[in-house]
Amino acid sequence: MGKAMRLTCYGRELSRPEWEKALSGEGFEQFFAELAGELGRFGIALERLDDAARVIEVKSYADLLNTVRIASPCDGISNVCVGHVIGKSPHLDPQEDIRRAVNRIAFAPETVPPDDENRKVCHNCGCGC
Repeated sequence: MGKAMRLTCYGRELSRPEWEKALSGEGFEQFFAELAGELGRFGIALERLDDAARVIEVKSYADLLNTVRIASPCDGISNVCVGHVIGKSPHLDPQEDIRRAVNRIAFAPETVPPDDENRKVCHNCGCGC
C-alpha cells in the first residue's frame, strides 16, 4: 500500500439515536469495510480506531462531526475532524459526510485548510481548526 490513513471515532455523549445508529454497529462496520475496500483499490490503506477515552458531548450535528477524526500522516494531516474537512454538511448524513471527508483527504489533501486556519465550522472541539 502506498498511503496510510486512519479514521478515529471518539466517544459520544447525548447523541441522537439516529446518529448513533449511523456511527455504530453492523451498519457502520459494513460502511467502513466498503470505504476501506474502495480506497484499497487505489493503494490507500484505511484503518479504524475507536477512542472511547475522549468523549464529546453532542449537542448538534456539527458536534457529531467533531467526534470523527481523520489522519493522513504522509500528507501532514494529523487528526482533523470531519467538519474541518467538509465544512457545512448538505444532507446531514454521517456516513455520506465521512465518505466525502475521507475521499477529499485521500485524493486532494492540498484542498484541506491547515489546522491553524480559523474556520467558521469550528466548535471548540480541541482539534485546532
